[in-house]
Amino acid sequence: MKVGIAGIGKMGAAVGSRLLSLGHELTVWNRTAERAQPLLAAGAKWAESPKALAESVDVVITLLTNEAALDEVYGTETGLLSGRVMDKTFIDMSTVRPAKPQEMAQRIQALGARFLECPVGGSVGPAKEGKLLGFVGGAQQDLHAVRALLDVICRRVEHVGPHGSGATMKLAVNLPLMVYWQTLGEALSLVEPLGLDPQRVIDILSDSSGGPNMLKVRGAMIAKTLTEKKSDQITVNVATMRKDMQAMLDQGQTVQRSMPLTALALQQFESAAQSGLDGKDCSELLVWWLTQGNRA
Repeated sequence: MKVGIAGIGKMGAAVGSRLLSLGHELTVWNRTAERAQPLLAAGAKWAESPKALAESVDVVITLLTNEAALDEVYGTETGLLSGRVMDKTFIDMSTVRPAKPQEMAQRIQALGARFLECPVGGSVGPAKEGKLLGFVGGAQQDLHAVRALLDVICRRVEHVGPHGSGATMKLAVNLPLMVYWQTLGEALSLVEPLGLDPQRVIDILSDSSGGPNMLKVRGAMIAKTLTEKKSDQITVNVATMRKDMQAMLDQGQTVQRSMPLTALALQQFESAAQSGLDGKDCSELLVWWLTQGNRA
């Protein structure tokens, strides 16, 4: 099975690295060619356009920033769908609103191709090790055809329903984590007057019943950010978090569900963005809260 990846950001590069390490034949495309150089050096082939990528492989995986990027990469004159795509399979792993994969499925299936959404839970580290969580929306038979491929990318693949279901599940999985960043900032503001070392505070919190897996995995990075008042590493930036939280609220409104905590957390993140944090790592939200946002 020949595999292509369109979108070589941090996650696309990590997934590509995983596939190459297992001997898969991989072709890649990215808007900025330089980002693909490590994969090309490791044995991947380069496609000159999304169209060329789709025509040269059996399965295309897309990992893109937002819905506008999906429209551009799939729908332009040299996009993924502009050439011969009959019997190809497209798997989108982007985090978007549920309506988007529903729209994409109609367009792709009309061309005689197959489409699955499979947004993933996890970051770069798990992606390199094949330990992501995959939330699949689409036809069961289409999943069966590519299940072996997804199983080497994800430690758990869940078929959660028709198109749009994967996006819904991904938003639900991310929601508690997004709100937790705000609650963690507020918790840190309570203990700030104690003058304790950030590493010690994070260690205590992560060992408590209120410490989520994220704190256990990223605790060292968070403590470093708190100590240095900045982060030189960007895992997830604030702009991406705001985009995802707005998608959560939009979907809640669509299904007539109230989400007051999410709305309040987003308000704080928007204030942080207005202070210049949009392109910064999410851990800097804590620094911002302690220095600007938490004064009563």
